[in-house]
Amino acid sequence: MTPHLLAPDWLALGGYFALTLAIGAWASRRHAGSDELFLAGRSLGPLAVGFSLFASNISSDTIIGLPGAAYSTGISAANYEWMASVVLLVSLVGVYPVLARARVSTMPELLERRFDTRMRLYLSAITLFLSVMIDTAGTLYAGALVLTTFIGQFTLGQATLAIALFTAAYTAAGGLRAVVYTDVLQALVLLVGASVLAWIVFGQYGHSWSAVVARVPHSHLSLIRPPGDPGVPWPGLLTGLPVVGFYYWTMNQYIAQRVLAARDLAASSRGALLAALLKLAPLFIMTLPGAMAIGLLPPLRHADDVWPQLVLHYAPHGLVGLMLAALLAALMSTCSATLNSAATLMSLDFVQPRRPHWNSLQLARAGRVFTVLTALVAALWAPQIVHFPGLWIYLQHVFAYVASPLVATFVLALMLPRMGPSAALSGLASGHLLALVLFGATQASWLRIHFTVVGGVLFAATLLLSLGWMAWLGPRDSVAADSPRARVVRREGLPRLPRDVWLLGALVLVGVGLLLWAFA
Repeated sequence: MTPHLLAPDWLALGGYFALTLAIGAWASRRHAGSDELFLAGRSLGPLAVGFSLFASNISSDTIIGLPGAAYSTGISAANYEWMASVVLLVSLVGVYPVLARARVSTMPELLERRFDTRMRLYLSAITLFLSVMIDTAGTLYAGALVLTTFIGQFTLGQATLAIALFTAAYTAAGGLRAVVYTDVLQALVLLVGASVLAWIVFGQYGHSWSAVVARVPHSHLSLIRPPGDPGVPWPGLLTGLPVVGFYYWTMNQYIAQRVLAARDLAASSRGALLAALLKLAPLFIMTLPGAMAIGLLPPLRHADDVWPQLVLHYAPHGLVGLMLAALLAALMSTCSATLNSAATLMSLDFVQPRRPHWNSLQLARAGRVFTVLTALVAALWAPQIVHFPGLWIYLQHVFAYVASPLVATFVLALMLPRMGPSAALSGLASGHLLALVLFGATQASWLRIHFTVVGGVLFAATLLLSLGWMAWLGPRDSVAADSPRARVVRREGLPRLPRDVWLLGALVLVGVGLLLWAFA
């Protein structure tokens, strides 16, 4: 079927771009110093935090990757989505109060206060790598894949470059405030567009769940899968997914930046609850349509083609523009978030310590330069992702191997105030060395272990290695209980969560339980 965009489609796309640029121009009217550019003046309310958390996470790589994974291995890929709701609840109870008291600008800065500068630079460098080569590049690749399907004049490389430069322009101009306010628009467009397509695809089965069950393999409609399942086996669901999810929703700078920019703990915790509720939706509006495509589409050469093909085959003329606007909304939301967070890390973790005499405006100018440079690097790498087996596998493999040791170190930082900086850094480096060995062994087929299980193995191994280093280094590296490093994570004196957060959190857990009961 040949892609064909009618006037209403172009109108929807043009209107979306115009509104996005208008919001970016409005946000850029402020005389943005570094605090405004990177943290929106620490003034965000719960709605802005919640919608921005959701929109920054649900990107084009999710819209493309989730249906593709569901088409090839089943809806167990949606375990990443509802698990995020659980992780957000854990984070808002165990981590958000610490962040609210510390008032840091980056997550590596928190670990510097807890340990030392070496840990800050280590974590910042790893986060930059993941942000540019995984988050931003994966997002650009997915968006470009769809644009080249519908607008054949673009090559994959040209499309990634065009998207990167457009997003970098309004991100550099308006900073985090522009990113967050466009996120609110983009989250609404995304929810509407994905819901419309899901309803249309379900309509091909007469809106009958029994018809879906009759035509789609049972293994593709179950969240809880056996150990040998190629999607998300239950051992990985219990071990690796919570670990990778904790990194993504708590330590990942471009997500944590929304929490750090909240006006207070009440705003950040209520925003996290809103995001947790919204994260229950992707199973229905993104993952299930990918599984349903098995009974609707002819065999596809590449699973990542599922979403574009569903739009091409079943979206009525005039709604295709809405679907593309939803994709672009998701793409630019995540891309702008990762670009802004990368600029924040480069400016505050690497430049500011070496240029302590620079004022806020000088740091902001450096941040804008880094925004554009990051976009160009990601755009150059993004077309290479086509050589990997699938976008979802590319994303989750890297996170499982790289992020899991980081989570172990962060947990020890919170739970074991006596741990010293050298033991923590040595344990983290040992964990990443083990990750490199495991990755090489799996790629050479010497070891067969699902990448979700790898996350749990590396987390546990890094814990043990760090404790071993702590015992080896002994008292000379230990942190005194009354030292500033220990006080960073001390539970006494932390701000309290609002009472309604506990009730709303319980409702989120009920929603997760119902979802698992329905699709076990």
